Amino acid sequence: MTDTLKVAVVGAGRWGAHHARIFARRPDTQLVAVVGRNPDKVRQRAAEHNTRPYTDLGLMMNETAPDLVTVCLPNEDHYATTLQLIEAGADLLVEKPLVFDLAEADHLLHRAMEKGNFFAINFNHRYGEPFLRAKAAIDAGTLGDLVFLSWRFGGEANYGRSPHANLIETQCHGFDMLEHLAGPIKSVMAQMTSKTYGAYSSLAVAVEFDCGAVGTLLGSYDSSYAYPDSQLVEVNGTRGRATIHDTVRRLTLSTAGDEERRVWEAGYFNDEARSFQSTFDRHVDDLMAALRSGAPPPIHASAGRRALQVAGAVIQSFEQGKRVHVADIG
Repeated sequence: MTDTLKVAVVGAGRWGAHHARIFARRPDTQLVAVVGRNPDKVRQRAAEHNTRPYTDLGLMMNETAPDLVTVCLPNEDHYATTLQLIEAGADLLVEKPLVFDLAEADHLLHRAMEKGNFFAINFNHRYGEPFLRAKAAIDAGTLGDLVFLSWRFGGEANYGRSPHANLIETQCHGFDMLEHLAGPIKSVMAQMTSKTYGAYSSLAVAVEFDCGAVGTLLGSYDSSYAYPDSQLVEVNGTRGRATIHDTVRRLTLSTAGDEERRVWEAGYFNDEARSFQSTFDRHVDDLMAALRSGAPPPIHASAGRRALQVAGAVIQSFEQGKRVHVADIG
């Protein structure tokens, strides 16, 4: 590959702006296009980064021949565009959720495998400094054998067509991170409520892991991101505990029987580590290195399929009122 890789961003919305920001500013990439459905919005976003606006995906591919295409569209509109790009031979970074339907996820992954596409998904929570440090502590045995984990994540509603928008498009981060920290989820039991949202805005899931640990996931669209600890993650082992606050804000490591704690928080000049958006920049660093070297993506799109499979087990558990094994889904 050349020293500078050409990148096109599909999506001109709020999070798509971060895609454009990253690839317009990196010294090893050139943002060659922004693609979207609203001509005025696309022109505005492209003008911010002195690049070309498109509303026709095929025309963009033919005229710019990008080395990487990133996809950041409304959550329930990923499938058709992603499939079109796979069939065109594009190497891809897509936003979560992969899709809302497991059969669609399987088709995307199958076609990408057949055509040899680089196919990554942006589960950027993995790159928060507290999560990186917690994962290192787990891998080093600092916490001992894992016994239980909890994930809580809630804020204002992100309205969508699916009654399971919260579960699939927001709590996919929770399923991905719980499995990233503790290994595969074996089974789930779920409760949901539609008290305020007209759909399943809050949910609670009891989790069993293959490793023998248990866990809980609480996800809500009936809360506020203004609250402290709108995200709170706790990992308990036989020797210690790790607690993560708001993805990037704080990590606390405790040792069983010891009232003293070890705390990480970003220092005065370390704005990068306290920024949620910078978790995406960190992911892109690893992603571009993998793309250049011909290695697999640091987070393959199959992780999006896995989160959707676990979500499917949660839905079935709620609908049937019983424990569901994840392996029985799909």
